[in-house]
Amino acid sequence: MNFKKLSKLTRARYLSSLMSLMIMFCSVGIIFVNGFNWGLDFTGGVVTEVKLDSNIKAAQISELLALHSDQDVSVISAGEAGRWVLRYSQVNAESSTSITDVLAPLTHNLEVLNSSIVGPQIGQELAEQGGLALLVAMLCILGYLSFRFEWRLASGALLALFHDVAFVLAFFALTQMEFNLTVLAAVLAILGYSLNDSIIIADRIRELLTSKPKMAIEAVCSRAVQATFSRTMVTSGTTLITVSALWIMGGGPLESFSIAMFLGILIGTFSSISIGTCLPELLKVNSEHYKVEPICDAP
Repeated sequence: MNFKKLSKLTRARYLSSLMSLMIMFCSVGIIFVNGFNWGLDFTGGVVTEVKLDSNIKAAQISELLALHSDQDVSVISAGEAGRWVLRYSQVNAESSTSITDVLAPLTHNLEVLNSSIVGPQIGQELAEQGGLALLVAMLCILGYLSFRFEWRLASGALLALFHDVAFVLAFFALTQMEFNLTVLAAVLAILGYSLNDSIIIADRIRELLTSKPKMAIEAVCSRAVQATFSRTMVTSGTTLITVSALWIMGGGPLESFSIAMFLGILIGTFSSISIGTCLPELLKVNSEHYKVEPICDAP
């Protein structure tokens, strides 16, 4: 093994860890300062299914709805020509009559098939349950990692997870893209994906600490990254290709989900290599923590 190569890799890990910490603190600040542009799932609104002339386009409907709503509107094809599912805030469109008036410039041949209202109280409950889901997921991951690995390795993986979630949430807070249940589902998926990379590297660190107890921890972490780097790049690269295809061809309804997943995979790969290895090293993890204790046969 080339010692100089490992030294360069160690310096790269330290530099990337500093960058990750800066990103994490900036992300938390952006979230607190900007807040989120909550979608209708959380703030309440109206979901209406209508049938119009088949020659009317989604852009025409969106333009008219945007003039009568203070939030982003969503126009989704219902699978049949001229049939649309409309999602908009409950400001000037509280009934089927008002939506008829709004879309009157397009056509008078409009039929409201069904309409449902999501109240603010339900939206607040969804927001609370979403936050609770994130908290429970993080606690379950912490419990699993502490059982599967020594707590020092577990802490690195957990901080990397927090870093990834904070970055994705900060992106939506900074751009003020609509934050809805689809984005929340993407954030929960990011937790699982990022955890996978962290576990692979942590498992390699544990193997090296057991098989080479006299090796310096800096060299152990660098060698673990080196051994898993190609595998990480292949898995992350293929997943990014899939998410990119979903982003490009999935249309508006899947755009926010695809963007969140794309950013989460990128930053998750980065943080698993940086924070996921440097924090255990900082906490002085060593081979003694994985030393097998002999079982006494005496009664």
